[in-house]
Amino acid sequence: MSAQPVPSLVHRGPAEGPPSGLTYPLTLRPMPLVQGMFGFLLAFVGFILVVPVISQAVIRVGHWVRGGDWESYRRAAGAYELPEGLLAGHLALASLTVVVLLVARWVHGRSPAWTWSVQPGMRWRYALATLLVALVVLNGMLWLSFTWEGVPTFTSGQAGAAWFLLVMLLTSPLQALAEEVFFRGYLMQSLGSMFGRAWIGVVGSSLVFALLHGTQNPALFAHRLAFGLVAGTLVLVTGGLEAGIAAHVVNNLFAFGYAIFTTSVAEVRAVQSITWAKAGWDILTFAVFALVAAWIGRKMRLAAVTP
Repeated sequence: MSAQPVPSLVHRGPAEGPPSGLTYPLTLRPMPLVQGMFGFLLAFVGFILVVPVISQAVIRVGHWVRGGDWESYRRAAGAYELPEGLLAGHLALASLTVVVLLVARWVHGRSPAWTWSVQPGMRWRYALATLLVALVVLNGMLWLSFTWEGVPTFTSGQAGAAWFLLVMLLTSPLQALAEEVFFRGYLMQSLGSMFGRAWIGVVGSSLVFALLHGTQNPALFAHRLAFGLVAGTLVLVTGGLEAGIAAHVVNNLFAFGYAIFTTSVAEVRAVQSITWAKAGWDILTFAVFALVAAWIGRKMRLAAVTP
């Protein structure tokens, strides 16, 4: 009796597209469970190994330029007390986009275009529209909250404010995009396709997203979990990552931007707890943005399933 061939964990042929009629979380189907677990674990290895290596490399270069005691510099940079610490953190997370595209192509034989949407590719008109909506909704709701929280005191900013601002503008969008590509992109597709249920992809990727943010109180965990669930549902409804990327980019830009001119970037970095009132208001903000973004997607007649 001849031995049965062992299914390959690596795709060696040309890039392929998914079958028709699949929602975004299912676009890696058909996919054997073993291959799915291999890709999932490989992506996490990239997260665990690549991100800290790039972060440390950037910090090493910064120390070489600045000089001084290494341990003191390393602690200050890691806490985002120095602009090169912010640069290191953002560039390290930005590398996740490359990790995802390589895993999707090497393990699953998918072209990078299928990572962005089911059409496939980035739908730039919708991306720009949702970016403008995020600017209005997220900032409008934030300033509305100042009516009872009080308007923060704007100052000349922390030391090195101009450098922090430059680094934030250049790298924060890349970091936010990479987190969406990793969590609402590959992890959602991988989990959803492995188990054949879109909701498993949405919920599972949202839980991983919240858990990987480190130490946090229950309200902050709920805040991050809700963001993941809202962004994941938007991906499912609209068929792509554009709205989630827009919200994430705007949220991060203004979180760090306001901090530069009110408190400090290091203070935002160190946040490990928020109140339930703050969490509830931000969750409402995400929901309002999601409703408007979904409505725009419907008006644009975006495809929500593969052609």
